[in-house]
Amino acid sequence: MTINNLNIKLRPTEISDLDTLFQFQLDKEGGYLAAFMPKDPTDKTAYLNKFTELLSDPTVNNQTILIDNVIVGSIAKFVMEGDTEITYWIGRKYWGQGIATNALKNFLDVVTNRPIYGRVAFDNFGSQNVLEKCGFTRIGSDKGFANARQTEIEEFIYKLA
Repeated sequence: MTINNLNIKLRPTEISDLDTLFQFQLDKEGGYLAAFMPKDPTDKTAYLNKFTELLSDPTVNNQTILIDNVIVGSIAKFVMEGDTEITYWIGRKYWGQGIATNALKNFLDVVTNRPIYGRVAFDNFGSQNVLEKCGFTRIGSDKGFANARQTEIEEFIYKLA
């Protein structure tokens, strides 16, 4: 399936979406690439509590990514230490189809705060490509403890001005 055949839509995340989005988080390969995960990504109660609270936070914009009304991922804007940042997660069976790139382009049409930042593990080349295709520029790096890897790793910081 190519992106030309996909009907990608974004809509505000609903509590009923969280079960599916939680299942995506359980994917070990996806977690490894995301790197900065909760201490226990299998704790569904903690996940549901966290995201239920985030859904009511006016500074956060959580969107569910759909293709033909099937949930394939999520994308969000949040503020951390005064900076607007984005995050996204695509279910692994949907990787490599241009979904993240197109969803992020659509999201950036709605979320117009600039600058906006994205962070990605140094070896998550797919996500680095997504950010670059959407106009983000790598501006630096940081190090932090990645729960999914149980070690400190480098993450690249991207900015869209």
